[in-house]
Amino acid sequence: MRRRSGTKADQLYEAVRSDILHGRLTPGTKLAFAELSARYNAGVGLLREALPRLVEQGLATTEPQLGYRVRSVSLEDLADLTEARVIIETLTFQRSIEHGDLAWESRVVAAHHHLAALPVVLPGGELNEEWIAVHSEFHRTLLDACPNKRLREVSDRLRDVAEVYRCWALSFPHGRPRDVAGEHMRMADAAVARNVDEAVQTLSRHITLTTELVVEGHDAAMHGGVITVEEPDAPRRSSKPATSEI
Repeated sequence: MRRRSGTKADQLYEAVRSDILHGRLTPGTKLAFAELSARYNAGVGLLREALPRLVEQGLATTEPQLGYRVRSVSLEDLADLTEARVIIETLTFQRSIEHGDLAWESRVVAAHHHLAALPVVLPGGELNEEWIAVHSEFHRTLLDACPNKRLREVSDRLRDVAEVYRCWALSFPHGRPRDVAGEHMRMADAAVARNVDEAVQTLSRHITLTTELVVEGHDAAMHGGVITVEEPDAPRRSSKPATSEI
């Protein structure tokens, strides 16, 4: 789903959405009107327009008398989210490959080239927010040729919620090596080659592997331990959690 911009309500929505997706507003945080108004220099009327859109996109929740909160997270919900993403995004990817034209292939190649040129982590150790945005656009481009708008929109919403989980997992230890760049390359190559089976399998594994790493990291954090799982012959990568994404 393409992001709207232009009106003050749109701009406010994008600002709050960005803070949620980048972990500046953490899961479960109360979205109080007074605090948000001061934070974003926005009136209550604009907040009343923007916050329901965040609920619609699955990034926030609301309850009578309790107001709005950033979406909470749990391993049970993550399992449900992962299953939904695998089913819906792989179907959307398959349809995109089947219907994509030469212009779509060019967009896939360009999106991957842009993503591959960016570091996940900046020299200071912080997560590269430009990479996050370009990574999201890469996945969106892979599905962009699917003729079913509903499938594309649902896929976008699910990926946004997954981004909340990725930020939640940044504090967890991750010990299993992972070639994220290689996964992205295989998805792009399979898409351009119209290899539906390879593309779907690679995307499915890309999604489920991240969930496995989040669960392993969560379990290790709960037990005060450090993960030492390694895959034979896998290239050694930094153990920084920012290299694992949903």
